[in-house]
Amino acid sequence: MQLSRSLLLLPLTAALAACDRSGDETPNAAMTPPPAEQTEAVSIMRPDIELPEPEPTEPALTPFRAIVAFPEGGTKLTGETKAVLDRIMKTEQMELGGPITLRSHTDSAGGDETNLDVSEERGLAVAEWLIERGVNPDRITVIPLGEQNPIQPNANPDGSPFARGRAANRRVEVEIGVEPETAEPAAPPEAGED
Repeated sequence: MQLSRSLLLLPLTAALAACDRSGDETPNAAMTPPPAEQTEAVSIMRPDIELPEPEPTEPALTPFRAIVAFPEGGTKLTGETKAVLDRIMKTEQMELGGPITLRSHTDSAGGDETNLDVSEERGLAVAEWLIERGVNPDRITVIPLGEQNPIQPNANPDGSPFARGRAANRRVEVEIGVEPETAEPAAPPEAGED
Protein backbone atom coordinates (compact mmCIF):
# COMPACT_ATOMS: atom_id res chain seq x y z
CA MET A 1 0.00 0.00 0.00
CA GLN A 2 2.87 2.28 0.88
CA LEU A 3 4.52 1.59 -2.48
CA SER A 4 1.39 2.42 -4.51
CA ARG A 5 1.08 5.73 -2.63
CA SER A 6 4.68 6.57 -3.48
CA LEU A 7 4.08 5.72 -7.12
CA LEU A 8 1.10 8.07 -7.19
CA LEU A 9 3.01 10.90 -5.57
CA LEU A 10 5.97 10.59 -7.93
CA PRO A 11 4.15 11.85 -11.10
CA LEU A 12 2.46 14.59 -9.08
CA THR A 13 5.81 15.79 -7.69
CA ALA A 14 7.35 15.74 -11.18
CA ALA A 15 4.44 17.77 -12.58
CA LEU A 16 4.73 20.39 -9.85
CA ALA A 17 8.48 20.66 -10.35
CA ALA A 18 7.95 21.25 -14.07
CA CYS A 19 5.53 24.12 -13.30
CA ASP A 20 8.04 25.98 -11.12
CA ARG A 21 10.18 27.80 -13.67
CA SER A 22 11.07 30.79 -11.50
CA GLY A 23 14.75 30.19 -12.03
CA ASP A 24 14.31 29.95 -15.83
CA GLU A 25 15.52 33.24 -17.35
CA THR A 26 14.49 32.41 -20.96
CA PRO A 27 10.93 33.67 -21.61
CA ASN A 28 8.63 31.68 -23.81
CA ALA A 29 8.81 33.06 -27.38
CA ALA A 30 5.01 33.05 -27.65
CA MET A 31 4.76 35.30 -24.59
CA THR A 32 7.23 37.94 -25.89
CA PRO A 33 5.50 41.31 -26.61
CA PRO A 34 6.02 42.93 -30.03
CA PRO A 35 8.95 45.33 -30.31
CA ALA A 36 8.26 48.81 -28.92
CA GLU A 37 9.38 50.59 -32.11
CA GLN A 38 6.47 49.17 -34.16
CA THR A 39 4.33 52.20 -35.08
CA GLU A 40 2.13 51.23 -38.03
CA ALA A 41 -1.29 49.70 -37.50
CA VAL A 42 -1.47 45.95 -38.00
CA SER A 43 -4.21 43.39 -37.62
CA ILE A 44 -4.13 41.47 -34.35
CA MET A 45 -5.52 38.45 -36.17
CA ARG A 46 -3.15 38.48 -39.14
CA PRO A 47 0.07 40.44 -38.57
CA ASP A 48 0.83 40.30 -42.29
CA ILE A 49 -2.24 42.44 -43.12
CA GLU A 50 -1.84 46.19 -42.69
CA LEU A 51 -4.88 48.20 -41.63
CA PRO A 52 -5.67 51.38 -43.57
CA GLU A 53 -4.74 54.65 -41.91
CA PRO A 54 -7.81 56.59 -40.75
CA GLU A 55 -8.56 59.61 -42.91
CA PRO A 56 -8.36 62.95 -41.10
CA THR A 57 -11.74 64.58 -40.64
CA GLU A 58 -12.54 68.25 -40.25
CA PRO A 59 -14.50 69.17 -37.14
CA ALA A 60 -18.18 69.77 -37.82
CA LEU A 61 -19.18 73.41 -38.13
CA THR A 62 -21.26 74.54 -35.16
CA PRO A 63 -23.72 77.42 -34.92
CA PHE A 64 -22.08 80.82 -34.43
CA ARG A 65 -23.02 82.84 -31.35
CA ALA A 66 -22.09 86.42 -30.43
CA ILE A 67 -23.36 89.26 -28.29
CA VAL A 68 -23.98 92.74 -29.63
CA ALA A 69 -23.85 94.94 -26.54
CA PHE A 70 -25.83 98.11 -25.81
CA PRO A 71 -24.05 98.98 -22.53
CA GLU A 72 -25.08 102.64 -22.58
CA GLY A 73 -28.74 101.83 -23.19
CA GLY A 74 -30.88 103.01 -26.08
CA THR A 75 -31.42 101.31 -29.39
CA LYS A 76 -28.89 103.03 -31.66
CA LEU A 77 -25.91 101.09 -33.02
CA THR A 78 -22.58 102.58 -31.97
CA GLY A 79 -19.17 102.26 -33.63
CA GLU A 80 -18.39 99.42 -31.22
CA THR A 81 -21.57 97.48 -32.01
CA LYS A 82 -21.02 97.98 -35.74
CA ALA A 83 -17.47 96.59 -35.40
CA VAL A 84 -18.92 93.43 -33.78
CA LEU A 85 -21.47 93.16 -36.58
CA ASP A 86 -18.72 93.56 -39.20
CA ARG A 87 -16.92 90.55 -37.68
CA ILE A 88 -20.17 88.57 -37.66
CA MET A 89 -20.66 89.28 -41.37
CA LYS A 90 -17.29 87.62 -42.10
CA THR A 91 -18.06 84.31 -40.38
CA GLU A 92 -18.34 81.06 -42.30
CA GLN A 93 -21.80 80.47 -40.82
CA MET A 94 -23.02 83.80 -42.25
CA GLU A 95 -21.63 82.94 -45.68
CA LEU A 96 -23.34 79.52 -45.65
CA GLY A 97 -26.73 81.22 -45.44
CA GLY A 98 -28.10 79.61 -42.28
CA PRO A 99 -30.97 81.05 -40.23
CA ILE A 100 -30.18 84.04 -38.00
CA THR A 101 -31.90 84.40 -34.63
CA LEU A 102 -31.66 87.70 -32.77
CA ARG A 103 -32.69 87.45 -29.11
CA SER A 104 -32.85 90.98 -27.73
CA HIS A 105 -32.73 91.97 -24.05
CA THR A 106 -32.88 94.89 -21.63
CA ASP A 107 -31.98 95.45 -18.01
CA SER A 108 -34.70 95.62 -15.34
CA ALA A 109 -35.03 99.42 -15.23
CA GLY A 110 -38.46 100.46 -16.46
CA GLY A 111 -41.73 98.61 -16.82
CA ASP A 112 -42.23 95.23 -18.48
CA GLU A 113 -44.00 96.59 -21.57
CA THR A 114 -41.43 99.34 -22.08
CA ASN A 115 -38.57 96.86 -21.74
CA LEU A 116 -40.19 94.49 -24.22
CA ASP A 117 -40.57 97.37 -26.72
CA VAL A 118 -36.96 98.52 -26.22
CA SER A 119 -35.62 94.99 -26.65
CA GLU A 120 -37.60 94.63 -29.88
CA GLU A 121 -36.18 97.92 -31.19
CA ARG A 122 -32.64 96.69 -30.43
CA GLY A 123 -33.26 93.45 -32.29
CA LEU A 124 -34.76 95.32 -35.26
CA ALA A 125 -31.80 97.75 -35.33
CA VAL A 126 -29.41 94.79 -35.68
CA ALA A 127 -31.67 93.12 -38.28
CA GLU A 128 -31.87 96.34 -40.36
CA TRP A 129 -28.08 96.70 -40.28
CA LEU A 130 -27.67 93.12 -41.55
CA ILE A 131 -30.31 93.60 -44.28
CA GLU A 132 -28.61 96.82 -45.45
CA ARG A 133 -25.48 94.72 -46.01
CA GLY A 134 -27.25 92.18 -48.19
CA VAL A 135 -28.55 89.58 -45.73
CA ASN A 136 -31.85 88.10 -46.88
CA PRO A 137 -34.55 89.27 -44.43
CA ASP A 138 -36.19 85.83 -44.62
CA ARG A 139 -33.18 84.42 -42.75
CA ILE A 140 -33.70 86.71 -39.73
CA THR A 141 -35.96 86.12 -36.74
CA VAL A 142 -36.13 88.74 -33.96
CA ILE A 143 -37.22 87.50 -30.52
CA PRO A 144 -37.66 90.37 -28.02
CA LEU A 145 -37.31 89.11 -24.44
CA GLY A 146 -37.23 92.35 -22.43
CA GLU A 147 -35.72 91.93 -18.97
CA GLN A 148 -36.64 88.28 -18.41
CA ASN A 149 -33.25 86.62 -19.16
CA PRO A 150 -30.47 88.59 -17.46
CA ILE A 151 -26.91 87.27 -17.69
CA GLN A 152 -25.84 89.27 -14.61
CA PRO A 153 -27.73 90.61 -11.61
CA ASN A 154 -29.51 93.90 -12.16
CA ALA A 155 -29.25 94.85 -8.47
CA ASN A 156 -26.79 94.57 -5.61
CA PRO A 157 -27.72 92.49 -2.54
CA ASP A 158 -28.90 95.69 -0.80
CA GLY A 159 -31.32 96.39 -3.68
CA SER A 160 -29.36 99.26 -5.21
CA PRO A 161 -28.77 99.17 -8.98
CA PHE A 162 -25.79 97.11 -10.13
CA ALA A 163 -24.55 99.27 -13.02
CA ARG A 164 -22.13 96.73 -14.55
CA GLY A 165 -24.76 93.96 -14.49
CA ARG A 166 -27.39 96.19 -16.07
CA ALA A 167 -24.97 97.22 -18.82
CA ALA A 168 -24.24 93.53 -19.59
CA ASN A 169 -27.95 92.72 -19.76
CA ARG A 170 -28.61 95.35 -22.47
CA ARG A 171 -27.74 93.17 -25.46
CA VAL A 172 -28.77 91.31 -28.59
CA GLU A 173 -27.66 87.68 -28.79
CA VAL A 174 -26.91 86.66 -32.36
CA GLU A 175 -27.10 83.00 -33.36
CA ILE A 176 -26.40 81.83 -36.91
CA GLY A 177 -27.30 78.24 -37.74
CA VAL A 178 -25.14 76.10 -39.99
CA GLU A 179 -27.93 74.70 -42.16
CA PRO A 180 -29.84 76.96 -44.53
CA GLU A 181 -33.55 76.98 -43.87
CA THR A 182 -35.45 74.92 -46.38
CA ALA A 183 -38.67 76.11 -47.91
CA GLU A 184 -41.81 74.11 -47.26
CA PRO A 185 -42.37 71.62 -50.08
CA ALA A 186 -45.13 72.60 -52.43
CA ALA A 187 -48.37 70.72 -51.96
CA PRO A 188 -48.98 68.13 -54.67
CA PRO A 189 -51.57 69.19 -57.24
CA GLU A 190 -55.05 67.85 -56.65
CA ALA A 191 -56.59 65.40 -59.07
CA GLY A 192 -57.61 67.09 -62.31
CA GLU A 193 -55.06 69.93 -61.98
CA ASP A 194 -52.09 70.24 -64.34
